[in-house]
Amino acid sequence: MKYTQSRRRSCSYFIQCAAAIAIIFFVCSTCFAQTAPTAGPAVPSWAEELQKNPELQAALSRLIARWQHELQYPKPRNESPLLALLPASTMYFAAFPNYGDAASQALQIFQEELQKSPTLRDWWQRGPEQAAGGPSLENSLEKICQLSQYLGDEIVVSGTIESSHSRLLIVSQVRKPGLKNVLQQTLNEIDSKSKGYVRVIDPQELTAEGDHLSGEGLVVLVRPDYVVASSDLQTLRSFNAQLDRGAREFGATAFGQRIAQAYNDGVTVLEAADLHRLLSQVPLGGGKNQAIFQSTGFADMKYLVWEHRATTGQPVSQAELSFMGPRHGIASWLAAPAPLGSLDFLSPNAILAGAVQLKDPGQILDDVMEIANTSNPAASAALALLQQASNLSVKDDLLGHLGGEIGFEVDSANTQMPVWKVLLRVNDPGRLQQTLTTLLAMARAESEQSEDGGITYYTVRIPSPKKPVEISYAFVDGYLIVSGNHEGIANAIRLHDSGESLGKSKRFLAALPPGHPSGVSAVLYEDPVAMMAQSMQQLAPSLSGQISQLAGAERPPLLFCAYGEETAIQEASTSVTFDAGATLLVAAIAIPNLLRSRIAANEASAAGSVRTVDTAQVVYATQYPQRGFAPDLATLGPVPGGTVPSSADHAGLLDTILGNPSCTAGAWCTKSGYRFTVKAVCMQQMCADYVVVATPVASDTGERSFCSTSSGVIRTHTGPPLTSPVSVPECRTWAPLR
Repeated sequence: MKYTQSRRRSCSYFIQCAAAIAIIFFVCSTCFAQTAPTAGPAVPSWAEELQKNPELQAALSRLIARWQHELQYPKPRNESPLLALLPASTMYFAAFPNYGDAASQALQIFQEELQKSPTLRDWWQRGPEQAAGGPSLENSLEKICQLSQYLGDEIVVSGTIESSHSRLLIVSQVRKPGLKNVLQQTLNEIDSKSKGYVRVIDPQELTAEGDHLSGEGLVVLVRPDYVVASSDLQTLRSFNAQLDRGAREFGATAFGQRIAQAYNDGVTVLEAADLHRLLSQVPLGGGKNQAIFQSTGFADMKYLVWEHRATTGQPVSQAELSFMGPRHGIASWLAAPAPLGSLDFLSPNAILAGAVQLKDPGQILDDVMEIANTSNPAASAALALLQQASNLSVKDDLLGHLGGEIGFEVDSANTQMPVWKVLLRVNDPGRLQQTLTTLLAMARAESEQSEDGGITYYTVRIPSPKKPVEISYAFVDGYLIVSGNHEGIANAIRLHDSGESLGKSKRFLAALPPGHPSGVSAVLYEDPVAMMAQSMQQLAPSLSGQISQLAGAERPPLLFCAYGEETAIQEASTSVTFDAGATLLVAAIAIPNLLRSRIAANEASAAGSVRTVDTAQVVYATQYPQRGFAPDLATLGPVPGGTVPSSADHAGLLDTILGNPSCTAGAWCTKSGYRFTVKAVCMQQMCADYVVVATPVASDTGERSFCSTSSGVIRTHTGPPLTSPVSVPECRTWAPLR
């Protein structure tokens, strides 16, 4: 057990080390990444060499084992000297330890193993990195180690979103003088293209007048006490002035105090996002969209905090998604922690398994209908018709007999013949079976039943174009077990009766996070090596066995646990890889930027489409001078069906999206989140002018409307989406697009 815990701890820290080095020492890694590769001889793939060379496998295993057992990692930190220094506007935060010493140890062990093993040395010298003529990993690690000696024990990333602009800061203490020279020497070793991307300056150069720092790229400010990097010059100057004043703004904010609280028990890596403020930067649209989001309960999200720490000598990753008040809507579906009995029916050999305890299924239906009715007032009527036709109540006759617990298991990654089972907690098996019988009769699905060991098995055949799909189910000890065949259910019953299930296995119990004796609200279990090996079995059968062999028999599973509380959802994991909390945090940081990127892309596309319409109008007026400009988009579009040549009625100058036959005068056509229309100024059939208008479909697809007239100048206006097109004179009052 001690060996397994040590292995898990080492793997976890090693993976963090590799990830953190790439993030923390962005300057160094960016510089080397700019080096242009040169052509070289073809090199056999690592997979081919690994399969054919058992000595190489053994050498790599020894190297990994030494890394696991000999590397010493930074100690957990109980406070941050940098936290209070950050701007009060900080919306997301990340803190990493200085992994320079660990990187130095890893490099030393690697070099020792290269000297000991001719096979490993030969493979490394012939590797693709060397064949491409790029900088070696050893050289990069040496630079990282050198830089790390000048930095403090912690590196912090602070981010803020203001309007459509993101501001990022990377901060660390300076341990000893000379950092600026080291950074500049590193830049001098790379090609001239990279020199302009990273610029190293001191405070005097930062405050100097002039535009010598203008342009894109990362600016690294080296002060006697701190080193600060940012791609936004104004952010860098503002933060430098704040440091000079000795201001301690962020530490006094509620978000800063929540982060400081996370340090109390000691952390290795800590990340956090102020979701409440981040959501305020995301355009959700008005009316219906806002109401739907509010009803989900996620509009009340407060903070997301993810931390990695050691608890009772075991590495644990924890995440907390907090809310402004008690959870409601979809956010409240996760029930309080409790024993999950469905785990006692699942196999310890599953490649993927899980269970979740939800609140009363009837209440979930009420929440769903509330959201559905907000989006479509006819949703309740559709449900009522279904219930009337079946003479059943979905809430009372179906969901009312379920307990809210759901379990599942996947034993095979083969998409042609998957092996699976699903379990549902049942309150009244007899009445639920009556409901299922009624529903199956309505669906005209064939079903039959059989007895085996005192258990009634039901088999349902669902019609399919190729062949009927069979699904079996049975009721056992308060659970409805559903599987692809009779054998899957029988196996679940054997596991439950023998106590050899996943929920009772040593491997599963050893991976459970400590400190939660009352049970869990949800659990997700995965054997990543078995999953990969099965996937590779279909793609490269000869390689699948190598994966399991290199991983070893003591490979730990991935196990994520969630716990529903009144005002928060907690997540914990002892797994050695990136867990759900970190994934949520990345999403929390990325989603606002992705939404803004989508808006920017939509706006660029809309402006381009307006320009395309302008060009089409010029061509149309030239080809059909007796008509002047086209009265609508449909006239500029292709002939419906393409059966006759283009004409003045269908000029074929636009594609079928903008020039759809339905895009007549007064109608709107939609493309890439925008609605388009053309309004012409005509006398009889002669149109002397026109206005083409593009406006967002909703507030979350664009923030600006565009227009243009016969002048060909594209103009823009910021505001809510238009409900009707502007006139030619109104368009010409808008600001020209720059």
